[in-house]
Amino acid sequence: MLTGELRSRIDGVWNAFWAGGIANPLEVIEQITYLLFMRGLDDAHTLEERKANRLGKPMERRIFPTGKDKIGKNGGVAYEEMRWSKLKNKDPATMFEIVSEHVFPFLRNMAEAGTAHATHMKGARFTIPTPALLAKVVDLLAEIPMEDRDTKGDLYEYMLSKIATAGQNGQFRTPRHIIALMVEMMAPGPKDIIVDPACGTCGFLVAAGEYLRENHPKLFHEKASRDHFNEEMFHGFDFDGTMLRIGSMNMTLHGVEDPDIRYKDSLAQEHASDADRYSLVLANPPFAGSLDYETTAKDLRAIVKTKKTELLFMALFLKLLKPGGRAAVIVPDGVLFGSSTAHKAIRKMLVEDHKLDGIVKLPSGVFRPYAGVSTAIVLFTKTNSGGTDHVWFYDCQADGFSLDDKRNALLPTEKIGPRAKLGDDERERNNLPDITARWQQRSAAERKRPRTAPSFCVPKVEIAAAGYDLSINRYKEVIHEAAEHRSPKEIIMELKALEQDIAKELDELESML
Repeated sequence: MLTGELRSRIDGVWNAFWAGGIANPLEVIEQITYLLFMRGLDDAHTLEERKANRLGKPMERRIFPTGKDKIGKNGGVAYEEMRWSKLKNKDPATMFEIVSEHVFPFLRNMAEAGTAHATHMKGARFTIPTPALLAKVVDLLAEIPMEDRDTKGDLYEYMLSKIATAGQNGQFRTPRHIIALMVEMMAPGPKDIIVDPACGTCGFLVAAGEYLRENHPKLFHEKASRDHFNEEMFHGFDFDGTMLRIGSMNMTLHGVEDPDIRYKDSLAQEHASDADRYSLVLANPPFAGSLDYETTAKDLRAIVKTKKTELLFMALFLKLLKPGGRAAVIVPDGVLFGSSTAHKAIRKMLVEDHKLDGIVKLPSGVFRPYAGVSTAIVLFTKTNSGGTDHVWFYDCQADGFSLDDKRNALLPTEKIGPRAKLGDDERERNNLPDITARWQQRSAAERKRPRTAPSFCVPKVEIAAAGYDLSINRYKEVIHEAAEHRSPKEIIMELKALEQDIAKELDELESML
């Protein structure tokens, strides 16, 4: 956890960016990301130096070449002077000149050397406006113990949380506790291959990695499983260069050495190389309405004929998953009950051709203040041969935060999220632990729950008979308590008695005048 002092210092740097004319929170994070990347390169180079000295051999991987970069006067600046450990001790003016004129060209050209994440640095731009601000940010980052993966991750998560409080960019960030819920329900394993085809800042992939560290620590004991975790397990697509840079760095700071975070327009590009490849999809893709039908990937149109992005993403998830692969994805409620041919076709496909496991209806305020649209988590398994028996439904009423635009926490931090230990009086304010507990029992005790409970199961035959409507209100039963009404005669008698009392008091008041 970040200390209050460190949070305060980050807030101070953030405010300095705003005062310096950089008001876009994504740009602020991007600039800090470049500096973290510079420090990470220096740390990696230092490790290689120590290894070479210990073994008495030349360095196998030299990140900073010998010599100068040949940019500007005097033959340029020595690459050694571009290292974080050297830069942080220079005066602000010199530091500013070296970073802007020499370090950034070096970062942009690193891709040829195949350095991790260098591809995403090709478009790197240095926009910190003053030497004083650069020095302030460098001083902050220099004091953070970057060898501690948790501290690095918490630092970045805290910065990313500021996207969600900055207005127009909130759509890039799914609430962390909702991500944690979905990961907890899917329970990733050491052999999974996980993809988020609209990865943004890689929140789902980071959460999956943290889940594996906590629940499968032995996977790091053997080289094969460790290499799988660092190089083969995590995949993310996005078509925003800024998001790719931020997401890639987020993964690195959370201890994933070489994730596959790449440019891809998931709905427009064909998926031949990615089809049937992944065992787990975790996603909350943007639902922007409709796309031009002709620009949509043909392999998706073959699954469902539509221009609706929410339905195309559902087709995409089915395309990417290998048989037996699972998915937990957020969709707008319209996917569950829309009446168009395409809406019905995708729902029928999930129920009849694959295995629809569950639906969690989320409170409508989960994505406020940026969107008030009602959403749900759809959980399914790709089988290509059916398998749906019962579908488990949960009607989530509370996620630990107020459901208005302020989204204030209703419980202490340790009481938020799917793993929280709650008292009886706290469960009504946070349903997430109850969701995970009941999800584990969906094939056992949950089958016997009445339709009046927060969760229950519905047989496939009933869903098919309802035209594959998946809205929870279609199947939920509400108990209407019989109200006891007094008889009209009793009410009239009481009114007459009141009138007599009023008349008596008026008479007494008149006699006193």
